[in-house]
Amino acid sequence: QVIDATSLGWGTRVKGFIACFVIGCLCSLLGTCLLWVPRKGLMLFAVFYTLGNIASIGSTCFLMGPMKQLKRMFEPTRLIATIVMLLCLVLTLCSALWWRKEGLALLFCILQFFALTWYSISFIPFAR
Repeated sequence: QVIDATSLGWGTRVKGFIACFVIGCLCSLLGTCLLWVPRKGLMLFAVFYTLGNIASIGSTCFLMGPMKQLKRMFEPTRLIATIVMLLCLVLTLCSALWWRKEGLALLFCILQFFALTWYSISFIPFAR
């Protein structure tokens, strides 16, 4: 079904997944390295860590397609996990870029980690 729904071949989709996932991991790693920059490090960490997580989540769109990804994300069994995860992503960026509250950005990064873990576990059968 996925092959019929997209115009990309399987090899191209796997390459897109790997590229997007690697970019996400590199952004998260870069954010961790930037954590030690004086005065701006925590904000840079929050932004790059969040962008890395968004890229990593987006990488799965290459494998199953964006519409199927959205349908699976908002299934009743993982609806709360998805909402909490997306809310944490948005609140992390807001606290780092808009509100400029370092402590709040760090708190939302920690919550983002747990929310993303909960969201990921929701895809494993019988793990909930």
